[in-house]
Amino acid sequence: MPDKSQKKLAVIILNWNGLDLLKKFLPTAEKFTSGEQVDLFVADNGSTDGSIDWLREFHPELKVIPFDRNYGFAEGYNKAISMTSYPYTLLLNSDVEVTEGWWQPLLSFMEDNPDVGALQPKIKDFKNKDSFEYAGAAGGYLDALGYPYCRGRLFDCIEKDEGQFDGPPVEVCWASGAALMVRTDLYLRLGGLDPLFFAHMEEIDLCCRIRLNGYRVCALSDSEVFHVGGASLAQGNARKTYLNFRNNLLLLYKNLPPSSGDRKIFLRRLVDSLAFFMFLAKFDFRNAQAVLKAHSDFRKMKKLNYKDYKRPESFLAFPGSEKNIIRDRFIKGIKKYTYD
Repeated sequence: MPDKSQKKLAVIILNWNGLDLLKKFLPTAEKFTSGEQVDLFVADNGSTDGSIDWLREFHPELKVIPFDRNYGFAEGYNKAISMTSYPYTLLLNSDVEVTEGWWQPLLSFMEDNPDVGALQPKIKDFKNKDSFEYAGAAGGYLDALGYPYCRGRLFDCIEKDEGQFDGPPVEVCWASGAALMVRTDLYLRLGGLDPLFFAHMEEIDLCCRIRLNGYRVCALSDSEVFHVGGASLAQGNARKTYLNFRNNLLLLYKNLPPSSGDRKIFLRRLVDSLAFFMFLAKFDFRNAQAVLKAHSDFRKMKKLNYKDYKRPESFLAFPGSEKNIIRDRFIKGIKKYTYD
Protein backbone atom coordinates (compact mmCIF):
# COMPACT_ATOMS: atom_id res chain seq x y z
CA MET A 1 0.00 0.00 0.00
CA PRO A 2 1.23 3.54 -0.74
CA ASP A 3 1.72 6.23 1.86
CA LYS A 4 -1.88 7.48 1.74
CA SER A 5 -0.90 10.79 3.35
CA GLN A 6 0.74 11.67 0.03
CA LYS A 7 -2.14 10.48 -2.15
CA LYS A 8 -5.57 12.07 -2.32
CA LEU A 9 -7.58 9.92 -4.71
CA ALA A 10 -8.21 6.19 -5.06
CA VAL A 11 -9.78 5.11 -8.35
CA ILE A 12 -11.31 1.67 -7.82
CA ILE A 13 -12.46 -0.68 -10.56
CA LEU A 14 -14.64 -3.51 -9.24
CA ASN A 15 -14.27 -6.72 -11.22
CA TRP A 16 -16.18 -9.98 -11.22
CA ASN A 17 -15.34 -12.43 -14.00
CA GLY A 18 -14.71 -9.47 -16.30
CA LEU A 19 -11.38 -10.54 -17.76
CA ASP A 20 -12.36 -9.49 -21.30
CA LEU A 21 -13.31 -6.01 -20.08
CA LEU A 22 -10.09 -5.71 -18.10
CA LYS A 23 -8.06 -6.61 -21.19
CA LYS A 24 -9.92 -4.03 -23.23
CA PHE A 25 -10.11 -1.06 -20.84
CA LEU A 26 -7.54 -1.47 -18.07
CA PRO A 27 -4.45 -0.50 -20.12
CA THR A 28 -5.97 2.90 -20.90
CA ALA A 29 -7.15 3.35 -17.33
CA GLU A 30 -3.68 2.55 -16.02
CA LYS A 31 -2.03 4.88 -18.54
CA PHE A 32 -4.23 7.88 -17.77
CA THR A 33 -4.75 7.31 -14.03
CA SER A 34 -1.32 7.93 -12.59
CA GLY A 35 0.48 10.67 -10.74
CA GLU A 36 1.47 11.95 -7.34
CA GLN A 37 -2.15 12.37 -6.19
CA VAL A 38 -3.87 9.22 -7.46
CA ASP A 39 -3.70 5.44 -7.16
CA LEU A 40 -5.57 2.92 -9.33
CA PHE A 41 -6.98 -0.26 -7.77
CA VAL A 42 -8.80 -3.32 -9.04
CA ALA A 43 -11.01 -4.92 -6.39
CA ASP A 44 -11.86 -8.46 -7.45
CA ASN A 45 -15.08 -10.10 -6.27
CA GLY A 46 -13.79 -13.68 -6.18
CA SER A 47 -13.49 -14.08 -9.95
CA THR A 48 -13.09 -17.57 -11.37
CA ASP A 49 -12.13 -16.57 -14.92
CA GLY A 50 -8.41 -16.04 -14.29
CA SER A 51 -8.67 -12.29 -13.72
CA ILE A 52 -6.30 -12.29 -10.75
CA ASP A 53 -3.64 -14.37 -12.51
CA TRP A 54 -3.85 -12.14 -15.59
CA LEU A 55 -3.52 -8.97 -13.48
CA ARG A 56 -0.47 -10.32 -11.68
CA GLU A 57 1.19 -11.39 -14.93
CA PHE A 58 0.46 -8.41 -17.17
CA HIS A 59 -0.09 -5.58 -14.63
CA PRO A 60 2.21 -6.51 -11.74
CA GLU A 61 2.51 -2.90 -10.52
CA LEU A 62 -1.25 -2.46 -10.23
CA LYS A 63 -2.78 -2.49 -6.76
CA VAL A 64 -5.20 -5.43 -6.48
CA ILE A 65 -7.66 -6.14 -3.67
CA PRO A 66 -8.73 -9.80 -3.91
CA PHE A 67 -11.94 -10.85 -2.16
CA ASP A 68 -12.71 -14.44 -1.20
CA ARG A 69 -16.11 -14.42 -2.93
CA ASN A 70 -18.56 -12.29 -4.89
CA TYR A 71 -19.94 -9.64 -2.55
CA GLY A 72 -21.95 -7.94 -5.29
CA PHE A 73 -21.56 -4.44 -6.69
CA ALA A 74 -22.60 -2.42 -3.65
CA GLU A 75 -20.98 -4.45 -0.90
CA GLY A 76 -17.89 -5.05 -3.00
CA TYR A 77 -17.32 -1.33 -3.30
CA ASN A 78 -18.15 -0.79 0.36
CA LYS A 79 -15.48 -3.28 1.39
CA ALA A 80 -12.88 -1.92 -1.02
CA ILE A 81 -13.42 1.69 0.02
CA SER A 82 -13.21 0.84 3.71
CA MET A 83 -9.84 -0.85 3.04
CA THR A 84 -8.31 1.95 0.96
CA SER A 85 -9.69 5.02 2.76
CA TYR A 86 -8.15 7.80 0.68
CA PRO A 87 -9.68 11.26 1.20
CA TYR A 88 -11.49 10.88 -2.13
CA THR A 89 -12.64 7.77 -3.97
CA LEU A 90 -13.75 7.36 -7.57
CA LEU A 91 -15.84 4.30 -8.41
CA LEU A 92 -15.08 3.38 -12.02
CA ASN A 93 -16.93 0.70 -13.98
CA SER A 94 -14.77 -1.88 -15.69
CA ASP A 95 -16.42 -1.09 -19.05
CA VAL A 96 -15.38 2.57 -19.08
CA GLU A 97 -12.72 4.05 -21.35
CA VAL A 98 -11.10 7.03 -19.66
CA THR A 99 -9.36 9.92 -21.40
CA GLU A 100 -6.12 11.75 -20.79
CA GLY A 101 -6.36 14.06 -17.80
CA TRP A 102 -9.83 12.84 -16.94
CA TRP A 103 -9.47 12.71 -13.14
CA GLN A 104 -7.66 16.00 -12.46
CA PRO A 105 -10.67 18.36 -12.95
CA LEU A 106 -12.78 16.13 -10.71
CA LEU A 107 -10.23 16.15 -7.89
CA SER A 108 -9.62 19.89 -8.19
CA PHE A 109 -13.32 20.67 -8.06
CA MET A 110 -13.92 18.50 -5.00
CA GLU A 111 -11.00 20.09 -3.18
CA ASP A 112 -12.18 23.62 -4.05
CA ASN A 113 -15.81 22.90 -3.07
CA PRO A 114 -16.06 21.25 0.36
CA ASP A 115 -19.87 21.32 0.15
CA VAL A 116 -19.84 18.85 -2.77
CA GLY A 117 -20.26 15.24 -1.68
CA ALA A 118 -20.43 13.47 -5.05
CA LEU A 119 -19.40 14.27 -8.59
CA GLN A 120 -19.38 12.82 -12.10
CA PRO A 121 -17.71 13.61 -15.44
CA LYS A 122 -19.54 13.79 -18.74
CA ILE A 123 -20.40 10.20 -19.68
CA LYS A 124 -20.61 9.37 -23.36
CA ASP A 125 -21.31 6.24 -25.38
CA PHE A 126 -18.28 4.09 -26.14
CA LYS A 127 -19.99 2.64 -29.23
CA ASN A 128 -21.21 6.02 -30.50
CA LYS A 129 -18.74 8.54 -29.19
CA ASP A 130 -20.51 11.67 -30.33
CA SER A 131 -23.55 10.79 -28.19
CA PHE A 132 -24.25 10.65 -24.47
CA GLU A 133 -24.55 7.33 -22.70
CA TYR A 134 -27.78 6.17 -21.07
CA ALA A 135 -26.44 5.69 -17.54
CA GLY A 136 -25.61 9.19 -16.40
CA ALA A 137 -25.01 11.30 -19.52
CA ALA A 138 -24.32 14.85 -18.28
CA GLY A 139 -25.88 14.46 -14.82
CA GLY A 140 -29.05 12.92 -13.43
CA TYR A 141 -32.35 14.10 -11.98
CA LEU A 142 -35.57 12.70 -10.50
CA ASP A 143 -38.84 14.07 -11.82
CA ALA A 144 -42.07 14.81 -9.94
CA LEU A 145 -42.88 11.10 -9.64
CA GLY A 146 -39.33 10.00 -8.94
CA TYR A 147 -38.47 8.75 -12.44
CA PRO A 148 -34.76 9.16 -13.23
CA TYR A 149 -33.66 11.13 -16.27
CA CYS A 150 -30.51 12.91 -17.37
CA ARG A 151 -29.22 15.93 -19.17
CA GLY A 152 -28.80 14.30 -22.55
CA ARG A 153 -31.15 11.35 -22.01
CA LEU A 154 -34.93 11.17 -21.70
CA PHE A 155 -36.08 7.55 -21.35
CA ASP A 156 -34.58 5.83 -24.41
CA CYS A 157 -33.98 9.06 -26.35
CA ILE A 158 -30.25 9.82 -26.34
CA GLU A 159 -28.90 13.19 -27.45
CA LYS A 160 -25.73 13.86 -29.36
CA ASP A 161 -23.13 15.88 -27.49
CA GLU A 162 -23.13 19.17 -29.36
CA GLY A 163 -21.76 21.20 -26.46
CA GLN A 164 -25.23 21.95 -25.11
CA PHE A 165 -24.18 21.04 -21.59
CA ASP A 166 -20.66 22.47 -21.64
CA GLY A 167 -19.81 25.20 -19.19
CA PRO A 168 -19.47 25.59 -15.44
CA PRO A 169 -20.19 22.61 -13.17
CA VAL A 170 -23.89 22.21 -12.42
CA GLU A 171 -25.78 20.84 -9.45
CA VAL A 172 -27.72 17.66 -10.18
CA CYS A 173 -29.78 15.21 -8.15
CA TRP A 174 -27.57 12.19 -8.77
CA ALA A 175 -24.26 11.27 -10.33
CA SER A 176 -23.76 8.08 -12.32
CA GLY A 177 -22.15 5.05 -10.74
CA ALA A 178 -20.24 4.45 -13.98
CA ALA A 179 -17.72 7.08 -12.84
CA LEU A 180 -18.72 8.35 -9.40
CA MET A 181 -16.41 10.42 -7.21
CA VAL A 182 -17.22 10.75 -3.51
CA ARG A 183 -15.76 12.08 -0.28
CA THR A 184 -14.61 8.88 1.36
CA ASP A 185 -15.44 9.85 4.94
CA LEU A 186 -18.94 10.92 3.93
CA TYR A 187 -19.47 7.74 1.92
CA LEU A 188 -18.49 5.58 4.88
CA ARG A 189 -20.45 7.65 7.38
CA LEU A 190 -23.63 7.21 5.33
CA GLY A 191 -23.09 3.46 5.00
CA GLY A 192 -22.06 3.54 1.35
CA LEU A 193 -24.11 1.85 -1.35
CA ASP A 194 -27.14 -0.08 -0.14
CA PRO A 195 -26.39 -3.81 -0.70
CA LEU A 196 -30.10 -4.67 -0.68
CA PHE A 197 -30.52 -2.88 -4.01
CA PHE A 198 -28.22 -5.53 -5.56
CA ALA A 199 -27.86 -3.54 -8.78
CA HIS A 200 -29.33 -0.44 -10.46
CA MET A 201 -30.11 2.90 -8.81
CA GLU A 202 -27.96 2.26 -5.76
CA GLU A 203 -25.90 5.33 -6.71
CA ILE A 204 -29.08 7.42 -6.98
CA ASP A 205 -30.07 6.33 -3.48
CA LEU A 206 -26.59 7.22 -2.20
CA CYS A 207 -26.66 10.64 -3.87
CA CYS A 208 -30.08 11.38 -2.39
CA ARG A 209 -28.73 10.54 1.07
CA ILE A 210 -25.70 12.75 0.40
CA ARG A 211 -28.01 15.64 -0.46
CA LEU A 212 -30.19 15.01 2.59
CA ASN A 213 -27.04 15.41 4.68
CA GLY A 214 -26.45 18.91 3.34
CA TYR A 215 -24.00 18.27 0.49
CA ARG A 216 -24.34 19.05 -3.19
CA VAL A 217 -24.04 16.57 -6.05
CA CYS A 218 -22.54 17.97 -9.26
CA ALA A 219 -21.59 17.14 -12.85
CA LEU A 220 -18.56 18.49 -14.73
CA SER A 221 -18.30 18.99 -18.47
CA ASP A 222 -14.51 19.44 -18.63
CA SER A 223 -13.93 15.76 -17.89
CA GLU A 224 -15.33 12.96 -20.03
CA VAL A 225 -15.27 9.19 -20.21
CA PHE A 226 -16.84 6.63 -22.55
CA HIS A 227 -19.08 3.91 -21.13
CA VAL A 228 -20.13 0.69 -22.86
CA GLY A 229 -23.18 0.17 -20.62
CA GLY A 230 -25.38 -2.90 -20.38
CA ALA A 231 -22.40 -5.09 -19.51
CA SER A 232 -24.43 -6.80 -16.79
CA LEU A 233 -28.04 -6.62 -17.97
CA ALA A 234 -29.23 -5.28 -21.33
CA GLN A 235 -32.18 -2.95 -21.84
CA GLY A 236 -35.41 -4.93 -22.10
CA ASN A 237 -34.14 -7.71 -19.84
CA ALA A 238 -36.89 -8.66 -17.38
CA ARG A 239 -34.42 -8.83 -14.50
CA LYS A 240 -33.33 -5.26 -15.26
CA THR A 241 -36.97 -4.16 -15.43
CA TYR A 242 -37.62 -5.75 -12.04
CA LEU A 243 -34.62 -4.12 -10.38
CA ASN A 244 -35.32 -0.69 -11.85
CA PHE A 245 -38.97 -0.63 -10.76
CA ARG A 246 -38.33 -2.12 -7.32
CA ASN A 247 -35.27 -0.02 -6.51
CA ASN A 248 -36.91 3.18 -7.72
CA LEU A 249 -39.68 2.67 -5.17
CA LEU A 250 -37.17 1.80 -2.45
CA LEU A 251 -35.12 4.95 -2.99
CA LEU A 252 -38.27 7.09 -2.83
CA TYR A 253 -39.29 5.38 0.39
CA LYS A 254 -35.85 5.86 1.93
CA ASN A 255 -35.35 9.49 0.93
CA LEU A 256 -38.78 11.10 1.29
CA PRO A 257 -40.56 11.89 4.58
CA PRO A 258 -43.73 9.90 5.34
CA SER A 259 -45.89 13.05 5.13
CA SER A 260 -45.24 13.59 1.42
CA GLY A 261 -43.37 10.46 0.40
CA ASP A 262 -46.19 7.98 0.90
CA ARG A 263 -48.49 10.03 -1.34
CA LYS A 264 -45.80 10.29 -4.03
CA ILE A 265 -45.16 6.56 -3.86
CA PHE A 266 -48.90 5.86 -4.17
CA LEU A 267 -49.12 8.05 -7.29
CA ARG A 268 -45.99 6.49 -8.67
CA ARG A 269 -47.36 2.99 -8.27
CA LEU A 270 -50.49 4.02 -10.15
CA VAL A 271 -48.40 5.32 -13.02
CA ASP A 272 -46.26 2.18 -12.98
CA SER A 273 -49.42 0.22 -13.69
CA LEU A 274 -49.43 1.88 -17.12
CA ALA A 275 -46.10 0.24 -17.85
CA PHE A 276 -47.57 -3.10 -16.79
CA PHE A 277 -50.44 -2.74 -19.27
CA MET A 278 -48.09 -1.52 -22.00
CA PHE A 279 -46.02 -4.68 -21.61
CA LEU A 280 -49.22 -6.77 -21.74
CA ALA A 281 -50.34 -4.98 -24.90
CA LYS A 282 -47.02 -5.97 -26.51
CA PHE A 283 -47.42 -9.57 -25.29
CA ASP A 284 -44.24 -9.03 -23.27
CA PHE A 285 -45.36 -11.16 -20.35
CA ARG A 286 -41.92 -11.50 -18.76
CA ASN A 287 -41.54 -7.74 -18.29
CA ALA A 288 -45.17 -7.38 -17.21
CA GLN A 289 -44.57 -9.99 -14.53
CA ALA A 290 -41.35 -8.18 -13.56
CA VAL A 291 -43.32 -5.00 -12.77
CA LEU A 292 -45.78 -6.93 -10.58
CA LYS A 293 -42.97 -8.70 -8.74
CA ALA A 294 -41.12 -5.40 -8.24
CA HIS A 295 -44.13 -3.86 -6.50
CA SER A 296 -44.77 -6.96 -4.43
CA ASP A 297 -41.15 -7.19 -3.29
CA PHE A 298 -41.06 -3.48 -2.52
CA ARG A 299 -43.90 -3.96 -0.04
CA LYS A 300 -42.12 -6.92 1.56
CA MET A 301 -38.73 -5.23 1.78
CA LYS A 302 -40.25 -2.07 3.21
CA LYS A 303 -41.69 -4.07 6.08
CA LEU A 304 -38.88 -6.54 6.66
CA ASN A 305 -35.61 -4.87 5.65
CA TYR A 306 -36.39 -1.23 6.35
CA LYS A 307 -38.77 -1.46 9.30
CA ASP A 308 -36.27 0.36 11.55
CA TYR A 309 -35.01 2.73 8.86
CA LYS A 310 -35.19 6.39 9.90
CA ARG A 311 -36.87 8.28 7.08
CA PRO A 312 -36.26 12.03 6.60
CA GLU A 313 -38.37 14.33 8.74
CA SER A 314 -38.77 17.07 6.15
CA PHE A 315 -39.06 17.24 2.38
CA LEU A 316 -35.99 18.22 0.36
CA ALA A 317 -36.78 19.20 -3.21
CA PHE A 318 -34.32 17.54 -5.56
CA PRO A 319 -33.08 19.34 -8.69
CA GLY A 320 -35.31 18.53 -11.65
CA SER A 321 -38.29 17.46 -9.54
CA GLU A 322 -40.55 20.07 -11.14
CA LYS A 323 -40.52 18.09 -14.40
CA ASN A 324 -42.93 15.31 -15.38
CA ILE A 325 -41.10 13.19 -17.92
CA ILE A 326 -43.98 10.76 -18.51
CA ARG A 327 -46.14 13.66 -19.68
CA ASP A 328 -43.34 15.36 -21.60
CA ARG A 329 -42.14 12.27 -23.44
CA PHE A 330 -45.35 10.35 -24.14
CA ILE A 331 -47.95 13.13 -24.34
CA LYS A 332 -45.95 16.13 -25.55
CA GLY A 333 -43.59 14.00 -27.64
CA ILE A 334 -40.41 15.62 -26.34
CA LYS A 335 -37.31 13.65 -27.28
CA LYS A 336 -34.57 16.01 -26.18
CA TYR A 337 -34.48 17.25 -22.65
CA THR A 338 -32.37 20.16 -21.56
CA TYR A 339 -32.67 20.97 -17.88
CA ASP A 340 -32.78 24.75 -17.36
